[in-house]
Amino acid sequence: QLQLVESGGGLVQSGGSLKLSCTVSKSTWPYYTIGWFRQAPGKEREGVSCLAGSRGGSTNYAPSVKGRFTISKDNAKNTVYLQMANLKPEDTAVYYCAASHFPGTPCSLSAGSYSFWGQGTQVTVSS
Repeated sequence: QLQLVESGGGLVQSGGSLKLSCTVSKSTWPYYTIGWFRQAPGKEREGVSCLAGSRGGSTNYAPSVKGRFTISKDNAKNTVYLQMANLKPEDTAVYYCAASHFPGTPCSLSAGSYSFWGQGTQVTVSS
């Protein structure tokens, strides 16, 4: 079982930046695919980015964030990051990180591909 804890959310002005962190508890976590999702009030959970746990670590981004958000990881710190730049008011949401059920799962922006979820961190972008 993996446990994930997000941090780094907050209030930022439009055009600003934030870096979210997702710390994972399991020692073998680098082999698990990690995804970032977000959910705004009244909207469905949306896949934002993912980082495959397989060798090579392929990534994927939602069209709405491509070119603005960057996913990365630090194996030594058991942490996956989501660097968010040029933030817009429509990026306002609770952001969650999630881990795949099995190691080596392909990168996916579908919530159904993930079994372990963090508690979320609020990101608010003011106009």
